[in-house]
Amino acid sequence: MTTDTTPKDTAPAAPTPGQTVLDARGVTMRFGGLTAVRNVDLTVNSGEIVGLIGPNGAGKTTFFNCLTGLYIPTEGEVRYKGKVLPAKSFKVTAAGIARTFQNIRLFANMTVLENVLVGRHTRTKEGLWSALLRGPGFHKAEATSRDRAMELLKFIGLEKKAEHLARNLPYGEQRKLEIARALASEPGLLLLDEPTAGMNPQETRATEELVFAIRDMGIAVLVIEHDMRFIFNLCDRVAVLVQGEKLVEGSSEVVQGDERVIAAYLGEPFEDAPGAKEVAEVEAAEANAATQTDAAPRKENDR
Repeated sequence: MTTDTTPKDTAPAAPTPGQTVLDARGVTMRFGGLTAVRNVDLTVNSGEIVGLIGPNGAGKTTFFNCLTGLYIPTEGEVRYKGKVLPAKSFKVTAAGIARTFQNIRLFANMTVLENVLVGRHTRTKEGLWSALLRGPGFHKAEATSRDRAMELLKFIGLEKKAEHLARNLPYGEQRKLEIARALASEPGLLLLDEPTAGMNPQETRATEELVFAIRDMGIAVLVIEHDMRFIFNLCDRVAVLVQGEKLVEGSSEVVQGDERVIAAYLGEPFEDAPGAKEVAEVEAAEANAATQTDAAPRKENDR
């Protein structure tokens, strides 16, 4: 194990304006004979906020999982800044993509500050021996990580609660903390899975302002959300998934005016739309795969 305790200098460089940071091509995800995501193409450029919407069971979170290495796509490829991403979630994070989850996944019995420090592990080189010996290099790296974590807590407005346990935060602040932990890995692309779920209008507005501030830091954002007002106010482009396929992509005005999108949200059938039985089978397969992923034993580097 390494004893080098200096901060890594391998954090992804800031993308140039207009550069394609995410390029997903022909992404397909099958669970047995069921197809949850079918031949989806999507790009995200630097300085952009892109929305991904669709009815429940449309495959949005499954697609996110394919982008972040939690699932290995059955077909297609995902590139970040021109390089094909590895099929390991921790390597995807190291490459420069961070995410939050639909269900909050904080370390409830750790402090707010400690939760953010966990997100720093991909940007430091502390190994077992350096942690045991606790030499000058270790303390320097630890101080650097702590300073950066406090900067992020100040950015989201939680610096005064740094020593509070995460479980004691209100729901909206737990959502913010999860975003801060993701930002601690110094990403070039942030994926947000339903960041306003369960929030009141004031919290939703605060989250909208936070996402704009993240974009202004030079970080591209891809967001899943069911709150249409939030999405259409926030995003430069919006893509719509319906039963695993991209139905339409464009500006908020284009998407809102598409009759197929309206039909999908109202539950009205359209050409080649799957039946309720097929929808239920895909949802069950996705849920089973998620359960197996959570239950599977993980190697130390996968934690």
